[in-house]
Amino acid sequence: MKIKIGNSTFNATLYDNQTVTAFKSQLPITVNMVELNGNEKYVDLPRSLPTNAVNPGTIKNGDLMLYGSSTLVLFYKTFSTSYSYTKLGRIDDVTGLVAALGSGNVSITFELE
Repeated sequence: MKIKIGNSTFNATLYDNQTVTAFKSQLPITVNMVELNGNEKYVDLPRSLPTNAVNPGTIKNGDLMLYGSSTLVLFYKTFSTSYSYTKLGRIDDVTGLVAALGSGNVSITFELE
C-alpha cells in the first residue's frame, strides 16, 4: 500500500487478516487525520471494520492500526501502551515520517499499489 502525505510517499506492508481485507475495500481514500498526544494521527472511517483487537504492549513508529471498529490510527512515535488495537500493517521505512506528518492535522491518502 502507498501512504501519501503532502509531497512524501511511504510504502506500507499490510497484514493478512479480515480487517485488512475490509479496509482495502474502502481504498483509495483521502482523509484529514487529527493530531493526538504528539504520537499519532487518527480518523474515523466511513464504515466499521471487523476487529481482532489485542494489546501490542509497545506501539512502534510507523504502525497502522484500528482502534475500536472504525478509528484508523497512524503512529509516528514508539511508546508503551495499555490500549488494544487491531493491527493493519506498518510503514516499511519511517525515514521522514515525523517531518511529513508535522505537528497538526494532516491530509493523507491511502491507496493500493
